[in-house]
Amino acid sequence: MTNAPGNPIWYELLTTDAEAATKFYGAVLGWKIAPKAADLPPEARDYRMIGRDDGGQAGGVLQLTDAMCAAGAHSTWLGYLHVKNVDATCAAITTDGGAVYMPKISLPVGDIAMVADPMGTPFYVMTPIPPPGKPDAVSDVYSRTGIQRVRWNELASPDLARAKAFYAKHFNFSFNEVLPMGEMGDYCFIDHGGTRLGAIMQQPPGSPPASWLFYFGVKSVMAAQRAVEQGGGKLIYGPMEVPGGEWVFAAIDPQGVAFGIAGEKGQ
Repeated sequence: MTNAPGNPIWYELLTTDAEAATKFYGAVLGWKIAPKAADLPPEARDYRMIGRDDGGQAGGVLQLTDAMCAAGAHSTWLGYLHVKNVDATCAAITTDGGAVYMPKISLPVGDIAMVADPMGTPFYVMTPIPPPGKPDAVSDVYSRTGIQRVRWNELASPDLARAKAFYAKHFNFSFNEVLPMGEMGDYCFIDHGGTRLGAIMQQPPGSPPASWLFYFGVKSVMAAQRAVEQGGGKLIYGPMEVPGGEWVFAAIDPQGVAFGIAGEKGQ
């Protein structure tokens, strides 16, 4: 694909209940998550695509099995970053103090591996294979203004300085602007290839293990809040207005997975 190395190109929900996730995120975001394949062999992974109203895809949903959970997997959202070579990236990450949680696997859509930064924050790296007949295909799962897509990528890291150095070195992230937040420290915006992807900040002491928080775009933040609460989710903070005029909140879905919502306040 023509996405530059370091671009977010896919998002994936790992969950212990794909059916409940289908209902919950359908109500909150309007996604159409594919049903479980009727002819799925018992040993095959239950992986479902997330459909958007415009006909595109927002990512995928992986149903965690008992064996996966026993091996340490848990419900979470994970992002995929584009790399030129998965093997080389994994080697560079481990040399720099990171880890490889899932060694490279080769699929019809490309090579992927699950890795972690030096602070233990997990994410995927991927060298994608373009769809047949579309050699210049570009992922559109991230959009700064899109609806039903990720609109912001945020990391609260236990070591802000090291996280910035790590992602700058391996994924060409740059940090050109900072928003001071008082006692909470600096909110360091991520720029990449002319696009502002999100931000990294210092994680407060005593917080859960660090993970990326993804904010999904909606037309009405207030309507999304009602859907979250009616669907059994819980708000972490917000809704609140942020610089630039957007409204945001963070929440936890019924399986305990954190996510964010961003958009106009609405009704």
